[in-house]
Amino acid sequence: MGLFILRRTGMMILTALCLTFVVFFMTNLYPNLEKLAKTQGNFRMSDEAVASYLENNGYLQPVFLKYAQWLGAAPGWTREVNDGYRGRCVRGTVSQEELAAAPTFCGILQGDWGYSTVFKDDVGSLVATRLGLTGKLMFFVLILMVPMALLVGVLAGMKEGSVTDRSLSTFSIATTATPEYVSGVIFIAVFASSAVGLRWFKGTATAAMENATFDNFFLPVLTIALYGMGYIARMTRASMTEVMTAQYIRTARLKGVSFPNIVMKHALRNALIAPFTVIMLQFPWLLNGVVIVETLFNYKGFGWLLVQAAGNNDIELLLAVSVVSVIVVLVTQLISDIGYVFLNPRIRIS
Repeated sequence: MGLFILRRTGMMILTALCLTFVVFFMTNLYPNLEKLAKTQGNFRMSDEAVASYLENNGYLQPVFLKYAQWLGAAPGWTREVNDGYRGRCVRGTVSQEELAAAPTFCGILQGDWGYSTVFKDDVGSLVATRLGLTGKLMFFVLILMVPMALLVGVLAGMKEGSVTDRSLSTFSIATTATPEYVSGVIFIAVFASSAVGLRWFKGTATAAMENATFDNFFLPVLTIALYGMGYIARMTRASMTEVMTAQYIRTARLKGVSFPNIVMKHALRNALIAPFTVIMLQFPWLLNGVVIVETLFNYKGFGWLLVQAAGNNDIELLLAVSVVSVIVVLVTQLISDIGYVFLNPRIRIS
């Protein structure tokens, strides 16, 4: 197991480097850099002024060198400008003494995620704050979504073809087929709007950033949970159906074991092996898939930050968001593989 984890970790690092380089290359294409220069200056800047801005801020270096500096594997750039010095490892224009006192390496490896050109703040603190807000949202979504999905899937799969199976399967398909922006709008119109007359939830999701209550947090949680639970429930139902037709289940029935004992003691554990992998894969989806819901309910979490970074061409912030997304995807896949090995004794690591 230790060697397996070590190999997978090495592959994760290599994959992360490749994916982040692709994102870095795409965000540092000249049209994006030109847009950034005009956003920071004015949209009537001449081509010479744009080139001067990009040169003074280290954007016109070779892409591999810029990537190494961003990682913190190469010394940061420095430039002498009219009123002082500029560099990757300093903020704004500084004196020669301040530049000499600054660190030589400053990148992801050193914990320096860069500076946001839109929010005028350190990218690391911005990402940590918004990631914490989305983490709170994900926590309540999982508490609601996973038990509901497993319960629906197990009940539907216990007796294939029954009325319960058909009803719950139809419900699961309907929830998965309804996008979040549709169900979210419906929930807002029916339960949070005074126009319909059922204004049961009077709080706003923006207020939930500071103080989450049932009134201001239930609708966004329910919107995400309903969309995600259908897929887990269908996978659980399929796995449960397969287990209930296995030979050892038939043997247990012939021996006179009661149906509840068959389900709880023999079928349930094996039926939950496949849904475990699906549940783990929900973490990347929750992290990046909440963009619509956070925008719809004006909940300023990680998804909202991604929209702001992309819409305002905030390169450093967009890169940091991409790194976090890549890490979450790779780590959850590793945990899923390890958990699958422990849950299924038939799997052996060669």
